[in-house]
Amino acid sequence: MTSKTLTAIQVDIETVFSPDRSFIDEHSYVFSYTVHIKNTSEETVQLVSRHWFFENAYGKKYEVEGVGVVGEQPHIGPGEVFSYTSATEIDTPDGFMYGSYRMVKSDNSTFDATIQKSMLNMPRTVH
Repeated sequence: MTSKTLTAIQVDIETVFSPDRSFIDEHSYVFSYTVHIKNTSEETVQLVSRHWFFENAYGKKYEVEGVGVVGEQPHIGPGEVFSYTSATEIDTPDGFMYGSYRMVKSDNSTFDATIQKSMLNMPRTVH
């Protein structure tokens, strides 16, 4: 299998702080995120694995790698969007998430779709 970069995959992320699942006194901040993966190419691709980096406010990173997303290895046709929701936990109220998806084209060649850096941010109240 050959590996190359293809920019025909657009990844958009929406993040939301989850106060009901977080334990601020214990430095546990949970964020849900919804990912929208749009195939802007002219051929069907399959998402086979993920490689995420989650980073806290001090630059401490942890990695998550695995097969597919949310138990699936979806095929995404031309113009189609595959969306899913998941969650992560970091130990500061702010941070980042970014990474890549390994995709396979119909000719069995692979490429990485980049996931740009998105903020994880706990809303604050000003008195």
